[in-house]
Amino acid sequence: MKILYGVQGTGNGHIARARVMAEALKQHPDISVDFLFTGRKPDKYFDMDVFGDYQTRRGLTFVTRQGKVSKWQTLKHADMGQFFHDVNHLKVANYDLLLNDFEPVSAWAAKRHSLPSISVSHQAAFTYDVPKKGESLYDRVITRYFAPCDIQLGVHWYHFGHAILPPFIHETVDVTPHNQHFLVYLPFEALNDIKTLLTPFSHYQFHCFHPDVTQDSVEGNIHWFAPSKPKFREAQKHCAGVIANGGFELSSECLKLGKKLLIKPLQGQYEQASNMLTLQRLGLCTGMEKLDSDTLRSWLGTTAPDPINYPGDPTLFIEWLKQKDWHNTETLCKSLWNNVEFPESVSQKLAALHT
Repeated sequence: MKILYGVQGTGNGHIARARVMAEALKQHPDISVDFLFTGRKPDKYFDMDVFGDYQTRRGLTFVTRQGKVSKWQTLKHADMGQFFHDVNHLKVANYDLLLNDFEPVSAWAAKRHSLPSISVSHQAAFTYDVPKKGESLYDRVITRYFAPCDIQLGVHWYHFGHAILPPFIHETVDVTPHNQHFLVYLPFEALNDIKTLLTPFSHYQFHCFHPDVTQDSVEGNIHWFAPSKPKFREAQKHCAGVIANGGFELSSECLKLGKKLLIKPLQGQYEQASNMLTLQRLGLCTGMEKLDSDTLRSWLGTTAPDPINYPGDPTLFIEWLKQKDWHNTETLCKSLWNNVEFPESVSQKLAALHT
């Protein structure tokens, strides 16, 4: 089987999920995979060795300003001429299947050439009846038509009775965290705003990773880091908790690691607002609509949740791909969720959602 795998490169979460899949697919010599990334400049990708000789295109992405999605700037910076050129010239004839993680160029190219396509993404979960907050008509259109695929396999923290997979997370619980620092990943917030939030809490150390940081440095109780997957993983493993936007993949890793979460969604991004709503309903995060010192102070004193044992091996999914009965998603989803272990407190809240 020859697969084209399209990945939205704007956020690191899509790439992190693709890394798990890439490593697993390498164990299957009867499957050949080519990766396509869009959404950021080619020189802004890092730690990409696992993807081999991957392709990049401009694609489409959302523009943010001061922690908010700017729809006007998003439209202004969208190069639709280049987008249609890339769709029309992407060669897909030699592939048997497209796997797609919210990547529009490959999705529309597959649609144009009738190549079977499967969306495996968190965004696909929002095509179903899952907890949502602030969804507009604009959001519904984006969710359904930004990267359209034949089959929608959502990825979420619970299935809610639909064709939704659990996240595949490699990380395992560290039973002896240092508990000496907190990890901060707020890539859509201005550095000065983050500094203003964290500086008054001088008794705590904060390890802050941000795309605007070009050189690692220490400023009082804040350790600034440029993007680095190894350093980020080390900080995540040993931290006492994580302060982040409402991205799905990082939150999923924290749930498996048993890290407490303080979530500040990107304003105007209903997916992140919905993620915070779901986590709050399950008692798995503290939320704040803006950078708020009172909320941070309260959260610093909370305890960490029990970890959730999400699967780390996508083999069941890969074997399902090989069978080519792609419209039969029920057996796959049931098998994967049977392997997920929720803490009792979360199980009780999930049961309440069904009553």
